[in-house]
Amino acid sequence: MAEPPHVDGVSHSRVEARGLRFHVAEAGEGDDVVLCLHGWPQHWYEWRHLMPALADRHRVLAMDLRGFGWSDAPRGGYEKENLVTDVLAVMDALGLERVKLVGHDWGGWLGFLLGIRAPERLDRFLALNIIHPWVEARRALPHLWRFWYQQINQAPGIGYATHRSGRWVRFLLRQWVTDQSAWDEEALSSFADNLAEPDRARAGVQMYRTMNLREMPTIMRGRYARQRLTVPTRLVFGVDDKALNPKLLAGYEDHADEMKVELVPGCGHCIADERPGLVADRARSFFSAEVPA
Repeated sequence: MAEPPHVDGVSHSRVEARGLRFHVAEAGEGDDVVLCLHGWPQHWYEWRHLMPALADRHRVLAMDLRGFGWSDAPRGGYEKENLVTDVLAVMDALGLERVKLVGHDWGGWLGFLLGIRAPERLDRFLALNIIHPWVEARRALPHLWRFWYQQINQAPGIGYATHRSGRWVRFLLRQWVTDQSAWDEEALSSFADNLAEPDRARAGVQMYRTMNLREMPTIMRGRYARQRLTVPTRLVFGVDDKALNPKLLAGYEDHADEMKVELVPGCGHCIADERPGLVADRARSFFSAEVPA
């Protein structure tokens, strides 16, 4: 496997947790820790802009989830609650009692679940272009067509082949920004080539197959309906997201104590890549404020 791409000021290590080795990228130092969780089809390098921007004030860690980047890719264990357990185990292995969390896409979904399960481990949570766990079926149904790519990702044979091709990841990443200058070939290759490896291609399939076939039916039946988020949370959302419509964000108010949503016009799904300055600005202000704004 190729070495992780270079980012000035970022070092790399492997952390043993739950019998697996997890890759963690790190920048900055100190006791004020920011943990970043990526989405599909990316890995820690999604945070190549944010890590240096926050490193002067924080110790910034970006871990690769199970099956992605340079972490181990076992055959199973891709249930999202299990991935939350992975994150908590990595935090324990690193001696991190409490962190400020940034999560995008699947990483943002895990952030919500983590905040619900273990609020004492999160100081604040910045979510990027992800829906919350309280979406009602009646709101979701008109937007199911947007998830067409998930059917390809999880399809027997086809999902594995498209991951392996590398072209599929490049195609979707280009579709998911409004400004193509957000990408350079190094970034596209880093994500596409990594996910094209056999074990990681299988992991990409399992992320969606597990969610859509096993987890989503219980979520639509109210799996988290009685769960409450008490962690101060900000959701920053590019409104030109072709996968997730901002109308799906309605309904969180009855389930979250301190959550606010900011809609960003002219920006797509990959907001950390397309608007890195805005994301860094929101992270700095939110994480440094004494009282949540």
